[in-house]
Amino acid sequence: MTRIALVTGANRGLGRATALALARNRIRVVAASRGGASEVVDEIVESGGEAIAIQLDVADLPSLEAARGAVLAGIRQEWNASTLDVLVNNAGVGLFAPLGDVTAEDFDATFAVNVRGPLFVTQAFLPHLSDGARIVNVSSSLSRHVSPATSVYAASKKALEALTRSLALELGPRGIRVNSIAPGPTATDFNGGAMRDSDAMREALSEQTALGRVGDPDDIADAISALVSHEFRWATGERIEVSGGVLL
Repeated sequence: MTRIALVTGANRGLGRATALALARNRIRVVAASRGGASEVVDEIVESGGEAIAIQLDVADLPSLEAARGAVLAGIRQEWNASTLDVLVNNAGVGLFAPLGDVTAEDFDATFAVNVRGPLFVTQAFLPHLSDGARIVNVSSSLSRHVSPATSVYAASKKALEALTRSLALELGPRGIRVNSIAPGPTATDFNGGAMRDSDAMREALSEQTALGRVGDPDDIADAISALVSHEFRWATGERIEVSGGVLL
């Protein structure tokens, strides 16, 4: 039976690449983002896959009920389905500043998207996840190593990893596997495309990586696709870093 995946933050970056990777592996995709993800849906459909787009702002908790209704209506109409088999909590935000410049608003906004969002998105869709479903939370290698001005972001990702482990234990009786993927430096439009657009930044980070380069979105997306496959059926509660060996 063809599986269905919900991917948050699917309009760009790692979310877009993940949606495309899952579709290449014959998984139907619900591409979610704040402004919709019609472009990636068009790309999936043009390539012979199946996908629909919905609006979902993970930081806007009052809107979750409407988003859940839209997802359920969409998968029922398109695929005569009532459950999801994969949930990828990818939507994230990075607000980077040295300690003296960190504001309470930055802290709250970061944790609202990176921690509170995945928790309540998972809660909202839990009744609609199939037994044996896969949940992947997108963390960061910065939960392991340190860099200047990343304290709040790194703390939010470490919290997400703790959440992952706890939910793996709680949802295990239903056969639901919950893992986190921790990307290393990756050239996307995240943080305004700082790494993607800076040759100097990519070169400096490449020198700190065992494989001698920064990642690209497909490196992470393919790892997520592998993690939700049957071949990874015995892994849960794990943090899997996909960083090319940065700062070993």
